[in-house]
Amino acid sequence: MVREKIIDSFFKRKNRDNEEVESLRHTSATNSHINVESVDKDEQRIEPSSVQLAQPPPCKAPRIEQERINIDIDTLIRDPGKRPLIWNYCVNQQDEIRRAYIKLGPYQILMDMYPLSGQEDRPRRFQAHWYKAFHWLEYSPEEDAVFCFPCYLFSKKLSPFTTKGFRNWKKVNNGKDCAFLNHMGKSPNSSHNVALRCYEDFKNHSCHIENVLSKLTEQQILSNRLRLKTTIDAVRWLTFQACPFRGHDESLTSRNRGNFLEMIKILADYNKDVKEVQKEIREEIGNSKFCLLVDEARDESKKEQMAVVIRFVDKSGYVKERFLDIVHVDDTTSSTLKQGICSILSRHNLDIQNVRGQGYDGASNMRGGLNDLQALILQECPYAYYVHCLAHQLQLVLVASSKEVAEVHTFFQTLNKIVNVVCSSCKRNDELQTAYENEIIHLVENNEIETGRGANQTGTLQRPAYTRWSSHFNSICSLLRMYNATILVLEDYAVKGSSSAQRGDAKYCFKAVMSFEFAFILHVMKEIMGITDKLCQALQKKSQDILNAMCLVSSTKALIQKLRDLGWDSVLENVKAFCNIRAISIPDMSGSFADLIRSRRQEDAVTVEHHYRVDLFNAIIDFQLNELNSRFSEQATELITLSTSLNPKNAFKSFNARDICSLVEKFYPSDFSIQERIQLEYELQHYEFEVLKDVNFQNLSTIGDFCQKLVETSKSNSYPLIDRVLRLVLTLPVSTATTERAFSAMKIIKTRLRSKMGDDFLKSYMIVYIEDEIAEKFTSDMIVDEFDNVKPRRLDHKK
Repeated sequence: MVREKIIDSFFKRKNRDNEEVESLRHTSATNSHINVESVDKDEQRIEPSSVQLAQPPPCKAPRIEQERINIDIDTLIRDPGKRPLIWNYCVNQQDEIRRAYIKLGPYQILMDMYPLSGQEDRPRRFQAHWYKAFHWLEYSPEEDAVFCFPCYLFSKKLSPFTTKGFRNWKKVNNGKDCAFLNHMGKSPNSSHNVALRCYEDFKNHSCHIENVLSKLTEQQILSNRLRLKTTIDAVRWLTFQACPFRGHDESLTSRNRGNFLEMIKILADYNKDVKEVQKEIREEIGNSKFCLLVDEARDESKKEQMAVVIRFVDKSGYVKERFLDIVHVDDTTSSTLKQGICSILSRHNLDIQNVRGQGYDGASNMRGGLNDLQALILQECPYAYYVHCLAHQLQLVLVASSKEVAEVHTFFQTLNKIVNVVCSSCKRNDELQTAYENEIIHLVENNEIETGRGANQTGTLQRPAYTRWSSHFNSICSLLRMYNATILVLEDYAVKGSSSAQRGDAKYCFKAVMSFEFAFILHVMKEIMGITDKLCQALQKKSQDILNAMCLVSSTKALIQKLRDLGWDSVLENVKAFCNIRAISIPDMSGSFADLIRSRRQEDAVTVEHHYRVDLFNAIIDFQLNELNSRFSEQATELITLSTSLNPKNAFKSFNARDICSLVEKFYPSDFSIQERIQLEYELQHYEFEVLKDVNFQNLSTIGDFCQKLVETSKSNSYPLIDRVLRLVLTLPVSTATTERAFSAMKIIKTRLRSKMGDDFLKSYMIVYIEDEIAEKFTSDMIVDEFDNVKPRRLDHKK
């Protein structure tokens, strides 16, 4: 009977393999012996030592790990000409060797006289000052050669600077052919530069992957244990007490959602993250005056949510905008919103009398009349000055100009239709990208465009969104970039469309993009919106102050005015060049302004066309300028005008002590007593004599920088009243961008799949999600992710 084989026999090594392993193990143990002599620290002399290292085994042989060597920093071979290569050490020991050598640093021995070498008629020697120019150099007295310290530690590429050493001194300091420079290489990805980056990264021990993974793993373990422990405790208690898990009504409006969910809710109350974050924000605010930034929006479950953000200046002089709370409101009337704001402030122990600013988006319920929200807040605190969100004001300016000028309104309607026709179908969108890729290939072959990493991405046409006016600029830029590809797709679709309606839409859009009128408005709006987009992006910054924002508004108006005065010729030339490339018919506009009056009488079509284009160009810009000039109330304008006296720009050129006193007396009388107002006048005299002439304050550009510098130099203790004025002005709101970011986070957290999430869970998530900078300080995590959609399995106990 044949003996059955067990499964171990199929994986058992043959005797030949075992003998080979034993032979290799004996060879490795013999060759891994290293004699390391000690270092004579007094004379910086290193005695020679014999180092024999095991060669790597053949690739077919099994891998045998070398014997570990006990490392002692004092016994390491310092001379780079005598030490073994880092790759010859045991793999598991290489990092330990690197760390020891890095602690000792490059071996840069100083000698009174280095040995001569080279040609007999012109011998040369190593120069000690090369250490300063090339900090990575190491010198070996034994070999009279230099080595590269980072390459020895991390480079796998063999070179004279890592193996035998470099000693051809005549090739050093030889201009572009310098051997040291050639070793470093011009490319950031040269072997030396890569080794240097590895060297710097290795020294930064806190960023090592094992530490990062260990930290994340520990946090994840704690979070998972907390969640699991909560669930287990609830299940065990209910099981031992023979209590049912489910309730009769587990809806969000139910007062009793069942034993399991109610117990989870109680245990979740022990979570400290949300309370700790809000406590941290409250401690940051302290007794500072603050500004309210408020906005409302609907969540996925059609609930109206009001977000409240607090803007204040912290103890270090930095402007902070912190998400404080979100509350569900039954309606968006001003009285309901005001009641919600007061309840939030009361809950966080914030006095409404400390409000010194209000920032809203300009809706009618916010600032529309006598009973709007800002008026109701002013009744409680008369110094809570309202500033209309500058980002929304800019949007209203652009919207107004587009509505007032019929040609611009028609242009954006046509632009939206073009995007719909080209991008609404996946097939046409693929055709658009293919046409654009072919165009890029053709331009690259003719050297008409530059190439590089991240350049010439395909993308698609961007759709303009009326709630975000900056999206119109992106839409215009995308069409300009893909204009030729868009023409090809529309022309093809106008012939091959599946229905007459689709062919008609494509034919209308093709006719529009091939018209001079469309190309002209496209370029004009691109110039105008390119200027305003810079302002739009700057207004989104949390630390932006009102004075700097107004300076940006002024510079934007100046650039638009410059475009009106001097930009016509350049815009017209750009449009003509654009149309010539694409065979777009250009009307004859060779008439001059000098012939304008005569041309009108003679009905010269050429000059009339020219005059029409100029009038349209000026009308578009004039509407922009008029809207920008009429968006601020008299009170806000006066407040900002007086505040400019604090602007440190151009070495405090705008400083005016009288205006600062007027600012305090007229707008902040409750923050300064009569005695303090008198003291402020004398404090300003000393301030003008000392601070304005201090070199530390000469290169400041914003009052935010000024406030931080006062705290940094401890001048805020010497000039406390001026510091107080600065903080009050910095509290004035600029835009409601932070509240809009909160609603973006709300859409991420409360999705269609989680539309039943309760308000308390939503608030908890949003606070931790938005203020993650503060939340990271606490190691605990949410006990439960969400139990609104959880339907626990019913346990029936059979008796």
